[in-house]
Amino acid sequence: MKVLIVCSKNSGRIAPFIVEQADSLSTLGVEIDYFSIQGRGFTGYLKNRKNLLDKIQQYKPDLMHAHYGLSGLLANSQSHIPVVTTYHGSDINIPQIFWLSRLNMLFSKYNIFVSDKQLTKSKLRKRCSVIPCGVDTELFVPVDKQEARKKLGFNDDEKLVLFAGAFNIAVKNPELAKTVNALLTDTRLIELKGYTRKEVAILLNAVDVLLLTSFTEGSPQVVKEAMACNCPIVSVEVGDVRQVLHTIGGCFITTNESAEIASCIQQAIDFGKRTDGRSRVFELKLDLQSVAKKILDVYNKFA
Repeated sequence: MKVLIVCSKNSGRIAPFIVEQADSLSTLGVEIDYFSIQGRGFTGYLKNRKNLLDKIQQYKPDLMHAHYGLSGLLANSQSHIPVVTTYHGSDINIPQIFWLSRLNMLFSKYNIFVSDKQLTKSKLRKRCSVIPCGVDTELFVPVDKQEARKKLGFNDDEKLVLFAGAFNIAVKNPELAKTVNALLTDTRLIELKGYTRKEVAILLNAVDVLLLTSFTEGSPQVVKEAMACNCPIVSVEVGDVRQVLHTIGGCFITTNESAEIASCIQQAIDFGKRTDGRSRVFELKLDLQSVAKKILDVYNKFA
């Protein structure tokens, strides 16, 4: 089976969770190639149509898998190759984009949502399912905290809070995280920016807690990666975080009130040990291999 992944490359690279999912499908015998989109907005995406048609003619895929609703609309601008679309969060949560995603749902042969909330909002009843992106459990593994800190140059006695994103990404709500950190004593707020994937895995083992304060999310990948590293987590209630975290000691779901978030961070630090989040990852079948099998089942319906 030949599958063409259609996705954006506007950030300068294809999102790691897309590549990791495609690589895991390759291990199941799926032949994968990519069509990466350059351009923003509806018209920016559609300007890629001619190049996409050329790619289809050259590669001759059995199926296309689009990531995000606008990519799906581009993929569905032809009618010969069936399209599966995965919606990751912003394409459902942002009203200006949601209506375009709704249009794409009509044309796609199958629609995948990364959380139950997204599926509910879509109001679809057929040709759809919930399949969160999987986490690389071979890369994101628990390691000794002191050894991880040594590799990254952190002191053993620092209280480290990892912000789940870059400070310049507004949807991640960095101002709330900074306000919360100012309420705490002797904590250092670290921006998740400029690290390689391997370094992120080390970082999640080095910090005391991961903090997520986003306005909206789909199924935040960094939360699952932190779980795989047994890292304590404090998160506002967005996406599927309550569903994946609610049984894990040392992880806390909170409101958007800064004082409550600060209290939860202190509780996570006082927890004083690593969590059992990794077991939860496998319990929920959020590892790459399990997710790949679910995706392949979808592909087999149409290719």
